[in-house]
Amino acid sequence: MKRVMRIASKVISGLFLLLLCSLVVIVLSSKASGGEPTILGYQVKVVLSGSMEQTFQTGSIIAIKLKDTQTPYQKNDVITFNDGEKLVTHRIVEVKKLNGQALYKTKGDNNDAPDMNLVMSKNVVGKYTNFTIPYAGYVINYATSKTGAALMLIIPGVLLVLSAARSLIMAMKEVEAKNA
Repeated sequence: MKRVMRIASKVISGLFLLLLCSLVVIVLSSKASGGEPTILGYQVKVVLSGSMEQTFQTGSIIAIKLKDTQTPYQKNDVITFNDGEKLVTHRIVEVKKLNGQALYKTKGDNNDAPDMNLVMSKNVVGKYTNFTIPYAGYVINYATSKTGAALMLIIPGVLLVLSAARSLIMAMKEVEAKNA
């Protein structure tokens, strides 16, 4: 039983350390780039409202494939776009052409009516890739806050000091055991 508990403890510790390292990388890369970190043409976004519930929930993180010049979007695609000062992720319900440029009528799955403004193709950031991690957005939002970012630096430091102290104590016990 002790062995199972020790193995479970190591697995949980390893997962916690992996999560902590991932958060540190996300926070530092977003601070360094001055925006959202991009990995191989994909970005992770935090869902802040319930307008797309059923597809993904508030507080989830979603992955989007960043727009390239070759990508035409179609009806039923879920896109992320700039709507003034904020990013919005909604489903395309209609595609219109005006002077050779695509315009998208969008709607949140949980909304009663389509969005009032059409989305110009130049405002599209990317397309939802059907990758979602529920509730992880709450953790990322906290980690990117000033308090969360400070904790992301303090916690690993404290764990490092505790690990070093534990190693010193174990070494001292071994020396005492040899001298006794």
